[in-house]
Amino acid sequence: MERRSVAVGVLGVLIVGASVPVTGMLDGYPVITGQALRYALAGALLLVWARLRGRPMPMPRPRDLPSLIAIAATGMIGFQVCLLFAQRYAEPGLVAAFLGGTPLVLALAAPLAKGKRPSWAPVAGAVLAGLGIAVLSGGGAARWQGLVLASLAMVCEALFTLLAVGVLDRLGPLATATWSCCAAGVGGAVVGTIADPSGAWRWPDGRELVALGYLTVVVTAIAFLLWYSAVSVLGADRAGVLVGLMPVSGLAVSLLLGMQDFRFTQLIGVALVSSGVVLGLRRRELGEPGTFGAEVLHDVVADDRDHHPAQRTVEGDLLDELRPAVDRGQS
Repeated sequence: MERRSVAVGVLGVLIVGASVPVTGMLDGYPVITGQALRYALAGALLLVWARLRGRPMPMPRPRDLPSLIAIAATGMIGFQVCLLFAQRYAEPGLVAAFLGGTPLVLALAAPLAKGKRPSWAPVAGAVLAGLGIAVLSGGGAARWQGLVLASLAMVCEALFTLLAVGVLDRLGPLATATWSCCAAGVGGAVVGTIADPSGAWRWPDGRELVALGYLTVVVTAIAFLLWYSAVSVLGADRAGVLVGLMPVSGLAVSLLLGMQDFRFTQLIGVALVSSGVVLGLRRRELGEPGTFGAEVLHDVVADDRDHHPAQRTVEGDLLDELRPAVDRGQS
């Protein structure tokens, strides 16, 4: 199950990373309404797919609505807007280097949000992956506006995962991806229409229509579902290191299309990112924060008054079943 989730998460981030050249085909199209159209169509596709498969589609409850709206506003529409405007004030390499901090944000924030201490493996893996992304991007110059917008883009990218954790537990990956896309479609349509009433809804030309179709079906409907499926099993901190693979797939596509020249330092960056991903996906070991060791079971058994032989029921209970394992020193 876990290996499958890793493979699903890797496929999802590779799809998103490889879509960078396609996104550039929409430079002349209205930003907010273009994204709203993409997300609304993706939400509709997911609804149809769930219907055809006969899979249940849980409806969001009132407690889920704030998270879904926040995901749409920050992790979807907000991220795309910040990313686009950041590149007007900063070189693409510097923006990419900032986004390389997303795995570290997830590795630290996800456990802290649950009242746990971060595990060393995801944190160390995220640091390695971030260094690899910085080497791959090569950095660059920026004005202060570019630095602010790049930082906001990184935060929005992290919120796309962090805000979904609770909703994933309640609704599951399919419903989370579907309803967040629907929220982004509706919200983006309203905001885009208000911001640009005359040009918000112009019909896309052939090139833009192909780009919107690809982004809708592959990068949104498929990749979002894959990503949320991985996060629901691996957790946001461990799955977060996979984000480091996005620029690697973007680099591979750019090299194949002749849009970028090969440099030896790129191999170093890929090696750092790969090492970070492998390290960050390690399971928690006994004794790490968040684990439940045999010492704890010994303490529980010793302190449990119900386990006095004279007070125990005939049927026994859970600690009776655990006692043989505790005596053997097993967790």
